[in-house]
Amino acid sequence: MDLSIVIVNYQTFELTKNTINSVFQYSYPFSYEILVVDNNSGDDSLAKLQEYFKDEVKFIASSENKGFAAGNNQALRICESNYVLLLNSDTIVWENTLSNIYNYMEEHVDVGAIGCRVLLENGELDKACKRSFPNVKNSFFRLFHIPTKSKNDSYNLDNLPDDGIYEIDCLTGAFIFMRFDDLGKTAFLDENFFMYGEDIDLCYRIKQDEWKIIYYGKSCITHLKGASSKKQKSKLIYEFYRAMYIYYKKHHANETFFLVNIFVYLGIIILCILKLLTNLFKKKN
Repeated sequence: MDLSIVIVNYQTFELTKNTINSVFQYSYPFSYEILVVDNNSGDDSLAKLQEYFKDEVKFIASSENKGFAAGNNQALRICESNYVLLLNSDTIVWENTLSNIYNYMEEHVDVGAIGCRVLLENGELDKACKRSFPNVKNSFFRLFHIPTKSKNDSYNLDNLPDDGIYEIDCLTGAFIFMRFDDLGKTAFLDENFFMYGEDIDLCYRIKQDEWKIIYYGKSCITHLKGASSKKQKSKLIYEFYRAMYIYYKKHHANETFFLVNIFVYLGIIILCILKLLTNLFKKKN
């Protein structure tokens, strides 16, 4: 098998169905399979997907929801393909995107992972699709909305063309096309991340193994961002800041002065509390 496409479903029958159909509507110069992991949905979305796609799609029913990373890993454990695509359940794949990405990977054997241009429903760029790795400095500028003209302090790489092809640090988990057979254990997601942050951690480890990560802006998908996770706002806010803590502790704390670590941890806690309180206030109004 050339490519395994992994999609995690959680109570999103229509979105997941549309994502899969956007893949099926085109022909490709490679063999592929689609694996859908249902993260213990509390509705009938899995049954409806199974009825709709029958044996065109492989389904894995998880007995509990351990998060996005764990859901993907369930499929990765049974994949035997050369490449794997981690694809969000709220995306629409454009014509030629998979073919172009596949061909690029075939021609560039030093590339470990590649992503495409990700557009939001309104046509704007999802800035998460081309990023630098977060660090203390660029995270400080970003979290407190402090503008910077320094390329070294830029997180979202706004200075680079959206339709270009170039090496970056980090892709979005909505679309990560990996050289699965060669990456080995590195391709698996860290299950300490429930939701958010697992994509940054994955890219960090791929780069540590001296593979290139490429942004391929000539091809696109549409990401209906947040559409698959609207029902758990407070939970998602908590997981977002928890992911910050896990990533920083895993990759930066040991090489940073302890007073800086304390400042970072306190900052994450304060920002999380403020965001939760703001969200609660909005709900009451």
